[in-house]
Amino acid sequence: MLEKQFLIDDLKLSESWRLFRIMGEFVEGVEALHDLGPAVSIFGTARIGEDDPVYQQTVEIAGLFAKAGFSVITGGGGGVMEAANRGAEKEGGNSVGLNIRLPFEQKPNPYANLKLEFKYFFIRKVMFIKYAMAYIAMPGGFGTMDELFEVITLIQTHRIKPFPVILVGSAYWNGLLEWIRERLLTDSRISEKDLDIIQVLDEPAEIVDAVKKVVIL
Repeated sequence: MLEKQFLIDDLKLSESWRLFRIMGEFVEGVEALHDLGPAVSIFGTARIGEDDPVYQQTVEIAGLFAKAGFSVITGGGGGVMEAANRGAEKEGGNSVGLNIRLPFEQKPNPYANLKLEFKYFFIRKVMFIKYAMAYIAMPGGFGTMDELFEVITLIQTHRIKPFPVILVGSAYWNGLLEWIRERLLTDSRISEKDLDIIQVLDEPAEIVDAVKKVVIL
């Protein structure tokens, strides 16, 4: 009985200290990004190399955003994240990498000139959303979907401003949007105006122009 009580007390103490670690990550993120200025967050898969057309397209998009005066925020890892940081860094822009500590897959890329590391996914997502004025989703997997739908939900529920949410690559995203219309909209799970939150674009210059129309630097 005593051993059980000691175990419970240890767990309570561990949880209390975890709150301080969480607070510490929030403080570090806010202090590092508070003066970043206009920025876009670019989401996408870590599982491609630089020979992939999506990688090259991401480099171009991020470079155009940097030229237009935007900082570029990514998850700090490989694939699309590396490409976005690379494009921004190449054009002399602020290239931000918000890396997450994982037991596999996620290693910081060398192109972010402002690097932060997070243990907690939810804090990292706050930083993606809080400090960006547009959200660009390149093709990706579960992590990209998680970040994308977090943003959409916050805009839908009026928790954040309706900044542009752009899905890049109609061939990749049209199937998902078709399902959303056929299931969510048809079954009245969302409203017609909720679909206006999302844009699907293909051309890098068109993507940057769509953000510049809404965000005044």
